[in-house]
Amino acid sequence: MDNHPVSAHLVGLFFQMDGKQLQDQYKNHLSDFHDWDQKAHAENWTLFPDNIAEHLSIDETSFSNGELYTILRSKVAKGRKGTIIATIKGKKAEDIIQVLECIPLRWRGKVKAVV
Repeated sequence: MDNHPVSAHLVGLFFQMDGKQLQDQYKNHLSDFHDWDQKAHAENWTLFPDNIAEHLSIDETSFSNGELYTILRSKVAKGRKGTIIATIKGKKAEDIIQVLECIPLRWRGKVKAVV
């Protein structure tokens, strides 16, 4: 589940286990979720500055509950691990700028193009 987009429910079905219990065990005991340094603000934004590259893309997406998020991605990662640089709730420029300014200027200076 760490390396592939597979739900706990699906893994539970495969191994004839309760997927809900497996999800709970993973979240509370196997993953580092409770120690995650972005947990406090993750509902509003997450930031992965190590993924920054010269060419980025920015777009909006709506998740299943209708909330709109702005996603900043590295083009070089091509959708694989290391693609997401930031997820920011909403699409207001001020909110997006505020989060992106958390990335050190020397890293932001690497960016040549955003599409």
